[in-house]
Formats: sequence, structure tokens, C-alpha cells
Amino acid sequence: MRAVRPAAVALLGLAVTLTALTGAAHASQGPFGWTGAQDKPFFVEDIPDGKCFTMSEESRGAHNGTKTPVTVFAGKDCKGKALRLAPGQKAPRNATFSSLRFGN
Repeated sequence: MRAVRPAAVALLGLAVTLTALTGAAHASQGPFGWTGAQDKPFFVEDIPDGKCFTMSEESRGAHNGTKTPVTVFAGKDCKGKALRLAPGQKAPRNATFSSLRFGN
């Protein structure tokens, strides 16, 4: 069994909590992945749509493996320069982001 990384655990915990509150029908189905500090890969699944998630550490190279568009933001709290990724789309490997939002 692979050890789960803290950033993924925090984001996944928040996603699970928000899914329970908003209903699973409004979750992006599939994996969302990125590269973190020291080139470690991370991913989460079934993230609620419309909620802003702020990353807890360095994040880059987003890969949207979900069926829902996602927007990654340069700044925290879904502010700053935005990059929209269609389902299945990858951001450039060196494109950093500090927050993200699915849907919209």
C-alpha cells in the first residue's frame, strides 16, 4: 500500500467533507493530478464542483483526468492568473498553481 502524502490527504479530506455537505451528484468524477515538492506526484478523485481549494504546498503540472473542466489559479483563494483545463487536458509541466476550482 502506498503512503498517502499530506497535501493529498488535506485536499481529499476537504473534498470528502464538502461532498457529504453538497451531495455527491455535484462532484467531478475521475482523477485530478499534479506534481508537488521534490517532483512527487499527487492525485485526488471526485472533488466537489464550484468550491475553491487552496493548495498547501508547491503545485505544478496539473492534469485534469476528470469529466469536468477545472480552473487552476496562480494565487490562493482562486485569485490571480487563471488557466482553464478541459477534461483530459494537461497544463505545461512547469505551470505552477496555488488554488483550483472545478466546474463553472
